[in-house]
Amino acid sequence: MNTHPTPDDGSQFLTQLGQNSRQPNSPEDARLERVPAPQRGRNYVVRFTAPEFTSLCPVTGQPDFAHIVIDYIPDEWIVESKSLKLFLTSFRNHGAFHEQCSMQIATTLVDVLKPVWLRIGAYWYPRGGMPIDVFWQTGAPPEGVWIPAQDVPGYRGRG
Repeated sequence: MNTHPTPDDGSQFLTQLGQNSRQPNSPEDARLERVPAPQRGRNYVVRFTAPEFTSLCPVTGQPDFAHIVIDYIPDEWIVESKSLKLFLTSFRNHGAFHEQCSMQIATTLVDVLKPVWLRIGAYWYPRGGMPIDVFWQTGAPPEGVWIPAQDVPGYRGRG
């Protein structure tokens, strides 16, 4: 089995994978890259989990933390994982409310990938004693596709 990239796998167009890449200053500066889906025409779920996501409160400048789970069913494209990591870490100095960060991640991925289906579960850690969790999906997933539970425990406080 040949595991080296071939000219038609899309890797020749990637600018970050295998390169020394600078951390983007903001999500708007980040560049999400994609390659052709290897199993076009099949419905399968790709999951990315970012258990240490951070952004900044737009009012106080204090850090906010979340455990983010992204599930999607590719159509023509899959996201290149290094570019996704750089995109997600670009929020570290970005001031926005939880809802805006969560939806910006989801809608940016939808715009770039045009997936069959995508959902995000953003489980934000409490600030001021109250967690804010944000959930969104593009619609109902195709019938017959196994969609695993996200299994991120809800915040229970100290007890």
